[in-house]
Amino acid sequence: MAKVQLEELRSVIHPTGKLDSRAEHWAGRLYMRSLSLRVTRHLVDTRISPNQITVIMVFAGMLSGVALILPGLGGAVLSVLFMQLYLLLDCVDGEVARWRRQFSPLGVYLDRLGAYLADAAVMVGMGIRAAQLGLNLYLVAGLAAAIGVLLLKSSSDLVHVARSDSGMEKATDASVVPRSTGLAQVRRLASAVGLHRLVNGIECTILLLVTAVVDLAMGDLTATRIATVAVTAIVWLLVPAHVVSIVASSRLK
Repeated sequence: MAKVQLEELRSVIHPTGKLDSRAEHWAGRLYMRSLSLRVTRHLVDTRISPNQITVIMVFAGMLSGVALILPGLGGAVLSVLFMQLYLLLDCVDGEVARWRRQFSPLGVYLDRLGAYLADAAVMVGMGIRAAQLGLNLYLVAGLAAAIGVLLLKSSSDLVHVARSDSGMEKATDASVVPRSTGLAQVRRLASAVGLHRLVNGIECTILLLVTAVVDLAMGDLTATRIATVAVTAIVWLLVPAHVVSIVASSRLK
């Protein structure tokens, strides 16, 4: 059977506005959607279901955190590779679903669960790495960062729960902007700075790869430990700010 043409596939799995949406990760726009298009092309005619792809994605994300436990540069490299695989599969599962029109609540649930587990695993792995498998404040910082990341994600998802339980439609991208002009300006400034990206597994694993290179040059874990403390501080700066942003926006109105 002849494989589907790339342009035909792209028109279905990358509909107009998909790559420009607020939900699309910058890495997806920059390179991963181009790669996932070609992987999806080979999978759409197989028996592999979108949900099976998502399950593999979940394990890839968790393994990214586990890899950080391995000392040295090798563990950091492996963590980045697993996280990139996670991102690839996160693109592919939805693309296969759109092509086959196989959508399900289970798929959405697994996708959200994967995002929770992947980012939390990276934070925990970061803390264990900085603590050198010991019990100290760096391990506490990693666990605290994981808890904070889970709170950030759950507070966003609780918006959908609250709107659904109230009989409201799904919130639009425009509704995330705070009603207060001052808060809206602060939100735009914070978004432009981009520190919030470091609490995501994709960016955090890249940061930890950079610190692993610095650690290798310095002969200790100073860079990784500084990164662990910094990421944890950013996470817990974002938690209350994110809740305030939600309450101050139109998402619950």
